[in-house]
Amino acid sequence: MERLLNNRNVLGWLFLLPAAALLLIFLTYPLGLGVWLGFTDTKVGRGGTWIGWDNFAYLVGDSVAQLSLFNTLFYTTAASILKFGLGLWLALLLNEHVPFKSLLRAIVLLPFIVPTALSALAFWWLYDAQFSVLSWTLTKLGWIHQYIDFLGDPWNARWSTVAANVWRGVPFIAICLLAGLQTIPPSLHEAAALDGATGWQCFRYVTLPLLTPIIAVVMTFSVLFTFTDFQLIYVLTRGGPLNSTHLMATLSFQRAIPGGALGEGAALATLMIPFLLSAILFSYFGLQRRTWQQGGKD
Repeated sequence: MERLLNNRNVLGWLFLLPAAALLLIFLTYPLGLGVWLGFTDTKVGRGGTWIGWDNFAYLVGDSVAQLSLFNTLFYTTAASILKFGLGLWLALLLNEHVPFKSLLRAIVLLPFIVPTALSALAFWWLYDAQFSVLSWTLTKLGWIHQYIDFLGDPWNARWSTVAANVWRGVPFIAICLLAGLQTIPPSLHEAAALDGATGWQCFRYVTLPLLTPIIAVVMTFSVLFTFTDFQLIYVLTRGGPLNSTHLMATLSFQRAIPGGALGEGAALATLMIPFLLSAILFSYFGLQRRTWQQGGKD
């Protein structure tokens, strides 16, 4: 026993066992159960039987499921691009010598630490068709002549949910990229400046390549969080109007729990896995770039 406990490999596995047990119970088992339910006709309160690919075949031809896929891809793409652009700009700004920099960094984190449900309720009030402070302000400025129906029009609702997600997600990206920026030696920028490089050239050829591994990881998490977003959409719109903001996650919940079709809801959730795996592969190749930068083999 003493020899085993002095063995680094055995000791490492012993330390990993509690974490592995937690992952097995709370992650692997629910995932496996969800995938299995997707191949059954299980209903709430009634056990199901194996029906193979029937749920998936039905969902492929279901217009609402197709719309939820489009909504999810649009929501994820638009929100991720906007969050990255604003987050990178904010990180570059906070990396400079600005007054009250520590206070500004703390303030930037506020949207991210506020509970999602409270954020959604705040935006629900901002988007109210009759009492919206945004519409009231724009009306007083003379930019519009009638209140905007933010959540009643399909495309307005889509962009409104994207804006809410961007407001909540920008701080996470900004702080992570700021941490990456602070690992870049200032001497590299000084050397580039001495060689006559402009500010844009320093960013393009020095900052951005060294920041690429951080961007890969951060954007992977951003895509995963956005693609599987549930709370914000469910509290803000419940998928309306006319299913125009239903994501695959919210539609899966609606079909499985209120609708009672556990098998169909689980099948819809299972269809999200290939997209999530694609995001993970993106992160993997981004980390490969980091290995190359450190002088290792690809």
